[in-house]
Amino acid sequence: MRTAERFEHILSWFAANMPVAESELVFANPFQCLVAVMLSAQCTDKRVNMVTPALFAAYPTPEAMAKATSDEVFEYIKSVSYPRSKAEHLVQMAQRVIETFSGQIPDNIDDLQTLQGVGRKTANVVCAVIWNQPTMAVDTHIFRVSERLGLTTNSKNPLQTEKALVKYIPAEIIPKAHHWLLLHGRYICQARKPLCEQCGLRAYCRFYSK
Repeated sequence: MRTAERFEHILSWFAANMPVAESELVFANPFQCLVAVMLSAQCTDKRVNMVTPALFAAYPTPEAMAKATSDEVFEYIKSVSYPRSKAEHLVQMAQRVIETFSGQIPDNIDDLQTLQGVGRKTANVVCAVIWNQPTMAVDTHIFRVSERLGLTTNSKNPLQTEKALVKYIPAEIIPKAHHWLLLHGRYICQARKPLCEQCGLRAYCRFYSK
């Protein structure tokens, strides 16, 4: 099966079977989205959603968070992974948003990546989720699923996977396709034991065919 044909079949299946696909993080605005995505690095969305209500109540804006100390923020997020470094990054991020971007969360990948604690994956997520831009964030789920399905072949790193995916996925559906692949990896095509018998993509899957 040619790569373009495989993409077409898989994207069509997702469109028919997962018409609603969106972030499982809970947030109300661009600032909260960025904070939640930063906290979600190497941590589950479920855990992040447990700590953000109190965090957002205490620091509802970049201005409020910029005035906090990392020790104060730490108390709200200490149950997530790497809370010390994340607390420091959140405060530094908020300070830079105030000082450099007049309190507004940047709407492009380059500016977002100038914020402390924000890498390409986080920037891509924010641009796709908040501004519906055709940016493909590649996490461990998407990296794994893309290889297993055969959408990518022997990708060495997330950037290589990202470039391969955006080459074949129409720009207008990239934000949704990100969630299709992520949620499929989270609930069906799991790392240790993929639930192949429950998967509707078996007919197009390189991993299953082997």
